[in-house]
Amino acid sequence: MSHFDLQSPFPPAGDQPQAIKELVEGLERGDQYQTLLGITGSGKTRTVADVIDQVERPTLVMSHNKTLAAQLYRELSDFFPDNRVEFFISYYDYYQPEAYLSSQDKYIEKDLSINDEIQRLRLRATSSLLSGRRDVIIVSSVSCIYGIGSPSEYAKLIINLEQGMEIPRNKLLYDLVDLHYHRKDHDFGRGTFRVRGDLVDLYPAYAEDGLRIHFWGDEIEKLEIFDVDSGDVLETVNEFKIYPASHYVTTQDRLEEAIKQIREEMHWRVEVLKDEQRFLEAKRLQQRTLFDIEMMQEIGYCSGIENYSRYLSNRKPGERPYCLFDYFPDDFLLVVDESHQTVPQISAMYGGDRSRKLELVEHGFRLPSAMDNRPLTFEEWESVTNQCIFVSATPSDYELEKSGGVYVEQIIRPTGLMEPEIEVRPVDNQIDDLIDEIRERVKKGDRVLCITLTKRLSEELSEYLKNIGISAAYMHSELNALERVEILFKFRRGDFNVLVGINLLREGIDIPELSLVAILDADKEGFLRSETSLFQIVGRAARNVEGKAILYANKITDSMKTVIDETERRRKVQKEYNEEHGITPKTIEKELKPLVDPALISAQSFDLDEKSEEEEEALEVVKVAEEGIKYKANPAMKEVTFENKENFLEYLRDSMYTAAKNMEFEEAARIRDQIEQLEQEL
Repeated sequence: MSHFDLQSPFPPAGDQPQAIKELVEGLERGDQYQTLLGITGSGKTRTVADVIDQVERPTLVMSHNKTLAAQLYRELSDFFPDNRVEFFISYYDYYQPEAYLSSQDKYIEKDLSINDEIQRLRLRATSSLLSGRRDVIIVSSVSCIYGIGSPSEYAKLIINLEQGMEIPRNKLLYDLVDLHYHRKDHDFGRGTFRVRGDLVDLYPAYAEDGLRIHFWGDEIEKLEIFDVDSGDVLETVNEFKIYPASHYVTTQDRLEEAIKQIREEMHWRVEVLKDEQRFLEAKRLQQRTLFDIEMMQEIGYCSGIENYSRYLSNRKPGERPYCLFDYFPDDFLLVVDESHQTVPQISAMYGGDRSRKLELVEHGFRLPSAMDNRPLTFEEWESVTNQCIFVSATPSDYELEKSGGVYVEQIIRPTGLMEPEIEVRPVDNQIDDLIDEIRERVKKGDRVLCITLTKRLSEELSEYLKNIGISAAYMHSELNALERVEILFKFRRGDFNVLVGINLLREGIDIPELSLVAILDADKEGFLRSETSLFQIVGRAARNVEGKAILYANKITDSMKTVIDETERRRKVQKEYNEEHGITPKTIEKELKPLVDPALISAQSFDLDEKSEEEEEALEVVKVAEEGIKYKANPAMKEVTFENKENFLEYLRDSMYTAAKNMEFEEAARIRDQIEQLEQEL
């Protein structure tokens, strides 16, 4: 199939038709950048789906966080059930990057936990693109700008099987090993194959069903798709393409040439270190590199093989890595969802990765070429962008500048729902007042979102609500992507009525049952209480007819005034539209189902002892108030930016307690001294 088939029981309404028309005309006109300013609940995803359906191009939809990406994946899958809608996010449940702390002479080995199901979805996404289909939509987090290996090398290794073709069975088995498949005759799982006489069973790394290959001598007699659990044959096919089980695959010739180049760089770098009288670093580098080379020669890969990606993909020093963008055809469409957050996050990725690798290279843990295993720089990301649509309720200056100062506005909700009422109440006794409001909403079966300014207050408020009999949960940054999806699903289902957090639920989270958003300390001007943040937070209650936002503040800041005034303007526009079309607003009715396949979600507890998320998620804080000051954690590890010293102090205290809990007392003492110094400055 090469055409998109949009399926929806409702035609575009409100100002959706005009927005669709303008965006399609802009794409056909050749505009490289356009901006869709769509308020919460106005049906931005529906508009984007219509645009994709009309222009009929492979499309990449980028989101700044995995939870929102999961929601977009579900929505677009519903709009295009007969097309290839794929999911591409980082496959780490937990990721501790390799690092060296020179101040402590402490090397930290890379530690990770890969989610096999997400890995399958990633491989399926690239296989869909390389299959030649045009009806492909890939929803991705910012991980799509990280290197994944050359698409041309990947394509060279695709095995095309056809009924009746001649191929020696043993040659096929060796070819499967080259594609990083493992032979396991008893433990048959994804990414493995087994051999039983003239039968070869393969469980493709990207598929849900297995492939059974019947041989008659050197001829393929039959190809069958079968259920890997029951063994039942589902269908017989005439042909089948087998894609590699990893994005880091290469031909044998390329691997041999890469090993030669790695060895040459190692000899050069070792001599440099010796000339600098750094014999320990020279010896360390030589031993580690020779071990990796031996592993590649024996089994075709090694742990940390991505650090040699420059040679494996035959790139020049400094040349940008291959990424998901390179798997798309030249005329693909890019949609950047919640662009005011996604664009700054893209810009932040490169710096944190580079600072960590510099330490590793400087102290002999990695060759200098490892620096080329990296995410794209912001300039490189712009260079690979074909035509782009920025989507946001609060686009930043960057998007508007790229779009020539013009944007497509979408502020009417087809459902008739109006912007939430905004009420400002004093900070004094804000908790008692909030509890009264929560009890009223709970009686109606509604949900409540409480936004605090600090992590500590979020934890304490959540515990306090539980102690007085209100079911509540605290969503924190240490939950991995699938756990966040699960906790939001439980929130909608009513397992608890109140969700407390800092800023994790601002953009794009669709919870129709949510009727009240309470923002504590709303007058504390800064990144978390900026005009953009307040717009997004208030918008979470816009899908419920009784939606309301309470801003607890002792004064009305400029950001608050802008949000209140603009919200009133939009309410007036919506009210006039409702009266003109005889619409009675009612709460959105949305089927309760997980954002992604339940198989992706493991039953885990949501406590504060979960390990931190992978490196890219640690870079999620990417913007501060203009007058703010940036404070960074250790640059050799993860780059985390704080808007003021108080927030940085809170982060340090949490780190100190964690280190002490893990019996890393020297590290805890070092952090304690840093805390005391910072407290003196305050």
